[in-house]
Amino acid sequence: MTVLQSILLGVIQGLTEFLPISSSGHLVIVPYLLGWHIPATDAFKFDVLVQVATLVAVIAYFWNDLIALAKAMLLGLKNKSPMKTPQARLGWKLILATIPAGIIGLLLKETVENTFANPKLTASALFLTATLLIIAERVGKRDRNLEQLDWKDALWIGFSQVIAIFPGVSRSGATIAGGMTRDLGRPTAARFSFLISIPIMLAAGLSATYDLIRSPNVLQLLPTFIPGFISAAVVGYLAIHWLLRFLVGHPLYIFAVYCTVMGLLVIVSS
Repeated sequence: MTVLQSILLGVIQGLTEFLPISSSGHLVIVPYLLGWHIPATDAFKFDVLVQVATLVAVIAYFWNDLIALAKAMLLGLKNKSPMKTPQARLGWKLILATIPAGIIGLLLKETVENTFANPKLTASALFLTATLLIIAERVGKRDRNLEQLDWKDALWIGFSQVIAIFPGVSRSGATIAGGMTRDLGRPTAARFSFLISIPIMLAAGLSATYDLIRSPNVLQLLPTFIPGFISAAVVGYLAIHWLLRFLVGHPLYIFAVYCTVMGLLVIVSS
């Protein structure tokens, strides 16, 4: 991998991590379409490392929200009434929603790593993303807010995140769709989606960082990986801001069309 490839893939990661079009899918498909022959082991380490960059972006964007949630949860525990306030309840529901993908992600870690070398499978998964987005628009009533979210809703969205551990299935797309099928509004579903991404991205990032440190060629990889990390963090922050504003008045169909076209392009070119 060259520095230019790293920066370009970082920009793609920053854009597609939060837009419902699958960041992991693009990190598989773009090198395939451009004829870049990046070793699978290095590609996987880079892909998860730039997910850490977008983790930095989402934490920075929602910093005030995260501090407020943490304070409410800690105060609730201190007062022996952890569910007393809406913010505390939301915090625990966010944790609950991360559990399914966390457990299944650990169990299927090796299987998921192997799919990063399969562009055709990734392209097929993009069709699933498109289907989920269309279903969300057709089914959801979009008349509930986060305070009305109950435990069953949180688990439903959490299991929506499970299918996104494979490249090609957009994590944000699956969880936004999951929220919308529980009648959350688009921006509200997106906000919940971004917040529940933090624990999963943190766990994956720590695992990838550990693997990277143990790699015999870590000092050779870092100068190439760091520019991609920076570009992913900056672009990711901007992508969150844009998407939340976009979803106020626009449906998800444009992203469903994009996923379909991208999937077809890979299949036709293979």
